[in-house]
Amino acid sequence: MKHLLKLGDLSTDEILGILSLADQLKYEKKHGIAHPRLAGKTLGMIFTKSSTRTRVSFEVGMYQLGGSALFLSNRDIQLGRGEPIKDTARVLSRYCDGIMIRTFAQADVEDLAKYGSIPIINGLTDYAHPCQVLADLQTIREYKHTLKGLKFCFVGDGNNMANSLIVGCLKVGMDVAIACPDAYRPDAEIVKWAYSTSRFTMTPDIPTAAKDADVLYTDVWASMGQEEEAAIRRQAFAGYQINDAVMAVAKPDAMVLHCLPAHREEEITEKVFEAHANEIFDEAENRLHAQKAVLVKVMGR
Repeated sequence: MKHLLKLGDLSTDEILGILSLADQLKYEKKHGIAHPRLAGKTLGMIFTKSSTRTRVSFEVGMYQLGGSALFLSNRDIQLGRGEPIKDTARVLSRYCDGIMIRTFAQADVEDLAKYGSIPIINGLTDYAHPCQVLADLQTIREYKHTLKGLKFCFVGDGNNMANSLIVGCLKVGMDVAIACPDAYRPDAEIVKWAYSTSRFTMTPDIPTAAKDADVLYTDVWASMGQEEEAAIRRQAFAGYQINDAVMAVAKPDAMVLHCLPAHREEEITEKVFEAHANEIFDEAENRLHAQKAVLVKVMGR
């Protein structure tokens, strides 16, 4: 495994290998066992989108692995003044041991990998959010003790989260149902691939998608960069909410996940969120452990 650009590039065994290493690193952290597997290594972190969980988890993760991380805002480096991404890739490859980038265009991530000579990690793009989904899968396995055969239901916008969740969940053997408005479907190529697995359904009807689900998942109706569409999206997604009615058609022991930040009483009710807060914040914590596993896989020996 050289890079983490999108989950579609990884095999099932590679995904499960990351999850197992994440579990091991989490165990070691909880029991005070040092694991300086990246001692002396430096991660450059490029941000053209702001972040809480991505920045803190990667920076803390590198510290816990014995390395260091550099925060590189696009306002502070030449990338923000028009330097081509391919030049930035070639320069940072001579200074750093890896790059994590959180940005808008998936092409920027792909170009960093194409022109650079060090591992590249996708911290988020408008197309994919692989690091979040690895943490999600780790959390589901912790609570359900398995992944294969579970039914996963996503309610809401067919955005980068939906794209990566479809790929990640299907690759580890889960059944996936997406409930979204027809005008806000996930990426067409991902949907085409998903249907070919025979374990995927997509519908605008929430109860149909959520029926007998083991895991329910949602995200905000308007993601970063879509603030001007917020009013239109509130109308389009009215009713696309995880609430008591949705919980009633899922399995009685269904878990609820949210990638955060959450807009309570929009995509999820306060009641459901707080009832499943332990799951949601374990999920947030697992960003640290899953990303440490990715860092070790791509930057370690």
